[in-house]
Amino acid sequence: MQTDLDRGDVRILDLIQSHGDLSAAEIAERLGMTASTCWRRMSRLNELGVIRNRVAVLDREKVGLNVLVFSQVKLSGHGRDALLRFEQAVREHPEIQECYTLMGETDFLLRIVCRDIKAYEAFFLDHLSRFPGVQSVHSFIALSVIKETTALPLTAAAKPGARSGSG
Repeated sequence: MQTDLDRGDVRILDLIQSHGDLSAAEIAERLGMTASTCWRRMSRLNELGVIRNRVAVLDREKVGLNVLVFSQVKLSGHGRDALLRFEQAVREHPEIQECYTLMGETDFLLRIVCRDIKAYEAFFLDHLSRFPGVQSVHSFIALSVIKETTALPLTAAAKPGARSGSG
């Protein structure tokens, strides 16, 4: 369910998407708000689950994870138990960074990071191809990254006529 956000909320969210290490006082100063107003707003956004977490985003290549793979997975069965067993297997492997359930010919799309092609081959043969219910896997190696962001386009998500908040 979408949360109603005013302009002040969006300004806070926009700033912390790129500067997640700032304190409420620093955010307030940059946005021209009082520290107490900013802290209350941030607390509300945390409680509502709008802010899920504030983390450090690492450069995967600088930590030795040089290969990025997208894998399309099709399952042999589509019952609730088959899907749950596959999803559980996905959660057990940190190499799988993201997993999406899809409509259409492919059941899941995975984003996987590995040290190198040999490491992906081992992961595929030892794990992914053996996940419960896997019928087929089509993998694509990313040659380069054109755009990669964690920042959401908040202005595109804003509802027309959203309430306006003061500092």
